[in-house]
Amino acid sequence: MSSHKHKSDKENRLSEKELIESSRKLTKKYRITDGRKFRLKDYDTQDDLGLGDKEEETAKGILKLGVETLSKMQDILYAQDKWALLLIFQAMDAAGKDGAIKHVMSGINPQGCDVTSFKAPNSEELNHDYLWRCMKHIPERGRIGIFNRSYYEEVLVVRVHEEILALEKIPEQLITKDIWEERFTDIKNFEKYLNRNGVMVVKFFLNVSKKEQKKRFLDRIDNPDKNWKFSLSDVTERKYWNKYMKAYEEMIENTATEKSPWYIVPADNKSYARIVVASAIIQAMESMKLEYPVVDEQKRKELKKVKEELLSEE
Repeated sequence: MSSHKHKSDKENRLSEKELIESSRKLTKKYRITDGRKFRLKDYDTQDDLGLGDKEEETAKGILKLGVETLSKMQDILYAQDKWALLLIFQAMDAAGKDGAIKHVMSGINPQGCDVTSFKAPNSEELNHDYLWRCMKHIPERGRIGIFNRSYYEEVLVVRVHEEILALEKIPEQLITKDIWEERFTDIKNFEKYLNRNGVMVVKFFLNVSKKEQKKRFLDRIDNPDKNWKFSLSDVTERKYWNKYMKAYEEMIENTATEKSPWYIVPADNKSYARIVVASAIIQAMESMKLEYPVVDEQKRKELKKVKEELLSEE
């Protein structure tokens, strides 16, 4: 009976081709490539597979397949050594950025992936332009780079708290009413530059509701094992919720492009959110047309000679 069940499970598994097609269909409604008509209110924070009691179990199974597929794709990305992939995660506190990165990238070879978390800039970083500290962590060819927060903080937290601009030592005459539009332009141009040099940029906004954020904050307070996750500053920033939502909307509206899209991920359901993130990454890597390098005739002759030598050893 157990062998029959094993056979059924195997038969029901999606092929890699089917998984890639499913990921394309799933992510289509969350992908923003032209923000001119984007309105955040049009995107729900809650979504699911519609499977009721089987939702959680099925979601875990789908994510496992996605992780396996990403692992294979990353191996080819590394071997091909032409493309680089930059994944950017932005969200309100407790939206699930850390969990999404942990679970979706769990099958990735650490040698081919780097995660950078950006906190408030230090004194050295404040003595440079705001893109400087992120530029240093752009992934090499063949690698995946993950930004947990990024240069987008400059049009989010800095915009909500404009007093931070004074700390950035920017000449006063450069801080005009157009500074946010100028930063949007600079960011779009920077990402276009990366695109033209083989760095694909995929951006995620984990769209959590204010109600769900409150629930997660309370969980962090009530659960001793999660106390370390809680920061009083998180609650302080929550008071600026509406300002942040407006800033996020204008950020996405002004920086979503075909080659550097935003994905508005419904984040109230963590399991579903992780499937959306994995699917979007699969789509990005599929578009790279990844292939293992093909060795030339001379190299094959060398390999044949080495093989013969190894086989002839006693």
